Formats: sequence, C-alpha cells, structure tokens
Amino acid sequence: MIKVDERKRSGEERRRILLQWLKESEEPLTGQILAEKLNVSRQVIVQDISLLKAKNEPIIATAQGYVYLREKESAHSFKRIIACNHTPAQTEAELNLIVDHGVFIRDVIIEHPIYGEMTASLVIKNRRDVKQFIQKMEDSKASYLSDLTEGTHLHTLEADTIEQLDEVCLAFKKAGFLLEKENESEVNP
Repeated sequence: MIKVDERKRSGEERRRILLQWLKESEEPLTGQILAEKLNVSRQVIVQDISLLKAKNEPIIATAQGYVYLREKESAHSFKRIIACNHTPAQTEAELNLIVDHGVFIRDVIIEHPIYGEMTASLVIKNRRDVKQFIQKMEDSKASYLSDLTEGTHLHTLEADTIEQLDEVCLAFKKAGFLLEKENESEVNP
C-alpha cells in the first residue's frame, strides 16, 4: 500500500482507495494501518467503512481488522449454527477445536436481554487466526460477548463436508461445550 496525501483527494476518492486495498488484501487490515496509510484519523476510517457498508459493500470488522468478503470465503457447502457454553478461559480451546477440524468460524451470536440478538464477525480459519484473536482480546482487556450471557453463545460454522460439522459437534459434546442438540440449525445452500 502506498501512503496517500489526504489534502489531494476527496472523501469519495479516499473511500475508493480504501475499498481497493480491502479487495486486494489477503489479510485483514486494521483501522490504524489504513488511517496511517491514508493520513487520516482512525475515526475517519470507521466513518468511511460505514459509508461503504451503506453502499452494500461486503466489508466486515473482525478482531484482526477489516475484511472484504469474497465469494471464496463463503464457498463452503455446509453451514451450521451451534449453541455453546463455556468459561472465558476455555475460549482458545473451543476455537482451536473447531479450526482443527477444518471448519471456518463465521461469527459469534448472543441473545442479550435488552438489545436482543447481537452478532460479531469472527472470520477465523486456522490456529494463527485464533492466536491473533485471543491476543487482541488480552491486549485490549475486552470482555467476550458470551460474558453477557454467562457463557452461552452461538457460532455459525462453515465446512466443506457435513462430516466435519458432525465431528466438531461430537468433540464439543465430549469437551462439555455443546448445549442441547435442539439448539442447532443447519443450512445447506
């Protein structure tokens, strides 16, 4: 990425450049990195991302940074939402258990008593992503969404085969992370 002089460009052009960088990147890009490259504040990036999302650009914010969702990231044949419960200390083990079965973690969902359903994009594909997510949680001293629901949460999982999803559920059951099977739903696009 080339550093761009803010004074020589309009907000529209800045968003065009931002969108291009997101589309070209194979890795998530943090708001801070984008702000530095565009010589603007992180808040300007947050606003630009919001404007791009309002134009239906498939950009999501993850713990690793902003990601432009390409078709290949949604190309898994099978999806399943699983209900889980565990302590914050077990989060890393939970996420590693999923990715070790070759399963993609799309998001985490909780049912908040005031706000209703709250979803956070995770976009975790492998142990490296898990490690980055856990490190960012520790560095920021942030709480997990599941802290709001005493450990109960959902994950949207995606895989190439139904067997992978079944194996994750079996491993979750053995680990004591899986809630009752009635809470699962499955989608075959």
